[in-house]
Amino acid sequence: MQLTELSFKDQILEGIPNVLPQPKPYDSSINHAPKRKAILSPEEEKLALRNALRYFDKKHHEVLISEFKSELDTYGRIYMYRFRPDYKMYARSIDAYPAKSRQAAAIMLMIQNNLDYAVAQHPHELITYGGNGAVFSNWAQYRLTMKYLAEMTDEQTLVMYSGHPLGLFPSHTEAPRVVVTNGMMIPNYSKPDDWEKFNALGVTQYGQMTAGSYMYIGPQGIVHGTTITVLNGFRKIGKSPKGHLFVTSGLGGMSGAQPKAGNIAGCITVCAEVNPKITQVRLDQGWIDEKITDLDQLVTRVKEAKTNMETISIAYLGNIVEVWEKFNEANIHIDLGSDQTSLHNPWAGGYYPVGLSFEASNKMMADDPEKFKGKVQESLRRHAKAINQHTARGTYFFDYGNAFLLEASRAGADVMSEKPELGREFKYPSYVQDIMGPMCFDYGFGPFRWVCASGKSEDLAKTDEIACKVLEDIMKNSPRDIQQQMADNIQWIKGAQENQLVVGSQARILYADAEGRMKIAEAFNQAISNDDIGEVILGRDHHDVSGTDSPYRETSNIYDGSRFTSDMAIHNVIGDSFRGATWVSIHNGGGVGWGEVINGGFGMVLDGTKEASKRLKQMLFWDVNNGISRRSWARNQGAIFAIKRAMEAEPNLKVTLPNQVDDYLFETIKKK
Repeated sequence: MQLTELSFKDQILEGIPNVLPQPKPYDSSINHAPKRKAILSPEEEKLALRNALRYFDKKHHEVLISEFKSELDTYGRIYMYRFRPDYKMYARSIDAYPAKSRQAAAIMLMIQNNLDYAVAQHPHELITYGGNGAVFSNWAQYRLTMKYLAEMTDEQTLVMYSGHPLGLFPSHTEAPRVVVTNGMMIPNYSKPDDWEKFNALGVTQYGQMTAGSYMYIGPQGIVHGTTITVLNGFRKIGKSPKGHLFVTSGLGGMSGAQPKAGNIAGCITVCAEVNPKITQVRLDQGWIDEKITDLDQLVTRVKEAKTNMETISIAYLGNIVEVWEKFNEANIHIDLGSDQTSLHNPWAGGYYPVGLSFEASNKMMADDPEKFKGKVQESLRRHAKAINQHTARGTYFFDYGNAFLLEASRAGADVMSEKPELGREFKYPSYVQDIMGPMCFDYGFGPFRWVCASGKSEDLAKTDEIACKVLEDIMKNSPRDIQQQMADNIQWIKGAQENQLVVGSQARILYADAEGRMKIAEAFNQAISNDDIGEVILGRDHHDVSGTDSPYRETSNIYDGSRFTSDMAIHNVIGDSFRGATWVSIHNGGGVGWGEVINGGFGMVLDGTKEASKRLKQMLFWDVNNGISRRSWARNQGAIFAIKRAMEAEPNLKVTLPNQVDDYLFETIKKK
């Protein structure tokens, strides 16, 4: 029987088909990943082919070997396009999946959401966001994983090695259904060219933060955090967002949230993007209001918006460096400035140099990678120079955790502080250092998210109402230190429906602390028990209080020297695993690049049972307070306040607190 004659459920259960499907034509209307540079030796190419062919019966090897070799030569990777399913890729209702385990069905739903054409950046290459954040390395892995999930019971655990489903193992009902690792290279083999080589061999992949852990929910996943960042950025400089200008770049994956966040905050946003396809997608989705392709026209439009005190988001189809330079020449004052291009992946499509077209850049990065690297670094120097001109005139610029300052420094750009301190080596702060860290993460507030497994918009509306009521009740007795965070959350959730944030699954996100997460989750679980809504899948971005150890982003406001360690992220995943998470993941890389960060995440299915109620309390409490404890030990005052409050609420929590050291003692040492 041909593959196209099978139903959706039958195709899932079939896994890798016994009869080869017809080759798939290359669809040029889809946004595709750029060609990766050729990095394998002839012997390594043979190994890559052997690795790819081991997924298939020997009878198919003769046909597939030449096809896979062609893919390797043409794209730099073996994606196995032929095995891309014929059915539409999107998050169906949980009931649509063939499954013996409802938890497994929920994971299948999330995997398909990550690969939805409306959600994924390069769907045919199984890349969700960030240029190289992959759910799987190839389509055989996808098919085999979905088959395993369809077959597994609640007494098995699926083990995932960087996209490869190692297999189903005997387990128990309280264990995670899936355990995911991505990119966990031996430290001495965790450099950019190592990643390129071993990824091309098909033995590891870059899972980003929430791509390879199946918890990406489209640009909404970051829009709330971006809104809070923009709001607090304006608060920091003592200005209302109204009529003031925020300039940034990147519309591809997570960065696509920036214009929408600017609109919600109420400012003028200019976001540059070089990729015409993704720019049009964001315009069609309503995530940007206008698209402009001419710099002079952009200047005129921004001046008009400033005069009229507009709230408007404008995409400039072109290079961000030209925007910074043109605005300096035109004397346009930028109030807030940042950048969210994928500089964790600077040599393979994460950053496009000024002076080269999008097409020419894609060709050069594959055909002459060393020359392309030189162009990128030259552009970064010019980029930083333009930013410096604006900051000298009062612009507040912050690194958006995309490794902009790190890569600019490596390129020799003028971004280093004249008087560097431990943790303050750059002349500009990370947004976590001055905004999200002290205002949110230290107090336990981070990106809590949920997905309605029914796929019903009415279920999402009900969860919004439930969450809002819970937050309003909590706020009545909240200490003054977190009143602003609570108010921002309530304002956000009340406007969620109006702002049309859903892309893909019926999902929502808000910044909540441990108390908020537990009480919201418990209210959801009760509503499920009452048959008011269907099952709910909980999760979060790895960009959170305790999920990620990233010295230039999530933990950049840790000043005791431990920001280069990753104990917190590892403990986070271990602790979540035995406290009831439905699936857990740990990644090398995510947001700022392979080798620069270790990050962990979870997913949890609420089904209305008493067991789910017990699990959510145990796991969510740990998932947040692990990070607050570490931050308090680093002497962060907000975290000390938060962990003392947590210990008062939970008698079984006993955390080691730091003793403060008086500065005058160091003077006594000098005198002696």
